[in-house]
Amino acid sequence: MARRAGALIVAAALAALTLGPLALVMARAGGGALGAADWAALRFTILQAALSSLVSVLLAVPVARALARRSFPGRGLMIALLGAPFLLPVIVAVLGIIAVFGRAGLFNRGFEALGLAPLSIYGLHGVVLAHVFFNMPFAVRLILQGWLAIPSERFRLAAALGFGPSDVARHLERPMLREVLPGVVLVVFVICLSSFAVALTLGGGPRATTVELAIYQALRFEFDLGRAALLAALQFTICGAAVLATGAVALPSAFGAGLDRAAVPFAPRGWRRVADALVLTAAAAFLLLPMAMVAARGLPGLFQLPPEVWAAAGRSLSVALPSAFLSVSGALVLALASPRFGLVATLPLAASSLVLGTGLFLAVHPFLNPTLVALPVTMLVNAVLSLPFAYRILAPEARALEADYGRLAQALGLGGLARLRWLTLPRLRRPLGFALGVSAALAMGDLGVIALFAGEGGATLPLLVQRLMGAYRLEQAAGAALLLVLTSFALFWIFDRGGRHAAS
Repeated sequence: MARRAGALIVAAALAALTLGPLALVMARAGGGALGAADWAALRFTILQAALSSLVSVLLAVPVARALARRSFPGRGLMIALLGAPFLLPVIVAVLGIIAVFGRAGLFNRGFEALGLAPLSIYGLHGVVLAHVFFNMPFAVRLILQGWLAIPSERFRLAAALGFGPSDVARHLERPMLREVLPGVVLVVFVICLSSFAVALTLGGGPRATTVELAIYQALRFEFDLGRAALLAALQFTICGAAVLATGAVALPSAFGAGLDRAAVPFAPRGWRRVADALVLTAAAAFLLLPMAMVAARGLPGLFQLPPEVWAAAGRSLSVALPSAFLSVSGALVLALASPRFGLVATLPLAASSLVLGTGLFLAVHPFLNPTLVALPVTMLVNAVLSLPFAYRILAPEARALEADYGRLAQALGLGGLARLRWLTLPRLRRPLGFALGVSAALAMGDLGVIALFAGEGGATLPLLVQRLMGAYRLEQAAGAALLLVLTSFALFWIFDRGGRHAAS
């Protein structure tokens, strides 16, 4: 009962913080209408989100399978690096992608050397490529957790029964994928629905405009609150339909509880071993090349950073750490309560951060100067926006925990803080560490609400990078961007490694 009451409180607060700003914008809007360009943006948004999510997840499955069943030097480092692209500030990562795949990038230089025509990265294929770069590693981590959640006793039994690769796939891997993949596709699909910086940089014109970019144009250039509110409402509608469709597809794997013995993964030899090596090599090259280009451009300016950069980094940390703990705490409460809270937990994914920031600005402005509450509001908004990712990470294992140990805990009279300390936290240390790392890194690199609220002396590191670029202090901007990348990845690595180490 206490868990359900806590979940209701969190759900009500989340719904108010997500829907309230939209209601404020609509109340101030006084009406609006969508034009042909807006409907074209909606069609393009759905198309690119569908393609991006399907390609990302289809490529993630063989990578996750290879990581789950192979042991090699540097495996832990590669798993940690899989979080880097998703956690990179979007504009910084897009610059790395352009450096590799753009007109003057490494690939087109190779094509020109071979006498081939250069390829353009702008348009639908460029948007999909960037989204795959960001979301495929995140999908790998989510799917890999599903593989690692299969009790080792099931693999031992499969080996004792003489199962071959097709038998293992049929009886162990496919049931897990049937449970995990719909949720992963949903998360990636909704992330791509709210794409802004990628479409702004790689869209290539009006034919490749997303709904989020149309919202930005309506707010920034036209201040058409009615049109922006209608577009934001469309995002909520699409997200709700996706959640309902996913709930009808996902089925439980029903593996049952294990004995926490050391994992004995199924590792077939022969051509499958070579195929796994090729998959891992290709994935590593695809992810590391753009990040290496970002590091190469930012390293010279890293040692010439002005004092305001370090102050901005401190402000970003003061926002990221409490935001991460608040987000994961709320996600854990919802995940432990009931699957019915999944829809509420997914609401922020469909929210436009621009509309959310505008609504909060309208709410705060009549009472006090918004710059005075810039950092607390930014922390709260980041917690709300990262909660769906934390929930998606925690929910599958929280449900398995309840199914496997819930009755035993009740029989022993284990409840309240004792249950949290002795059962929940020890059993969920690995996903909790992963969720904290993702939430902290996302908050560290966010450039959204702070741009509306911050004054000259209250900028976070992402906002300062943008200001340095606008002032054409490009070397310092590149160095600050590299510092932002290193800090974001360090936060992720510390929390993620701490969770995995505590669970081992």
